[in-house]
Amino acid sequence: MKLFGKPQPATLALVAVGAALSLSACGGMPTSSAPSEVPAPASSAPASSASSSPQATSSSSATAGASASVGSLVPGFPQQLVPLMPQAAVESSSFDKNSSPASVALVGTIAAPADAVVAFYTSAFTAQGFKEVPGSTVGTIRSKDFLRGDNETVNISVVENAGKSTFTIGANVAPGSIK
Repeated sequence: MKLFGKPQPATLALVAVGAALSLSACGGMPTSSAPSEVPAPASSAPASSASSSPQATSSSSATAGASASVGSLVPGFPQQLVPLMPQAAVESSSFDKNSSPASVALVGTIAAPADAVVAFYTSAFTAQGFKEVPGSTVGTIRSKDFLRGDNETVNISVVENAGKSTFTIGANVAPGSIK
């Protein structure tokens, strides 16, 4: 692992997976107002309880241009950059277009295998000029990193449980890349 320069793929994946797992272990939204923190839903809940209750929708703006939403895509979410997989449900989303790099995050669930989720997003990101970084897991977690140019990155991590996949996507891109 390098301490300076471009982050190594394994480091990016470990950070993304660690953050998602830490947040899901806490059982809810973090108390900080940092717009880039998006909680991952706990994957140990039975699928029937997660799908039978309506999702609450809330939105916040800690700073102008930064916002987060639970249960829906935040207004202005760059769906051309990070599209929502068909038939997926949004657990949470965030978008900070004023930071440099701009940050986008999406947590979703779908009744599909982890491989199908990774395949969908690999196609979506490579079509935008992102290159796959070697490696496809961190431990037992499906995780894939993408790089465009020298400093635009995307990570997708997917946990599959009982035929339901929960995915977390984090993207850091040049503000001019947001469409």
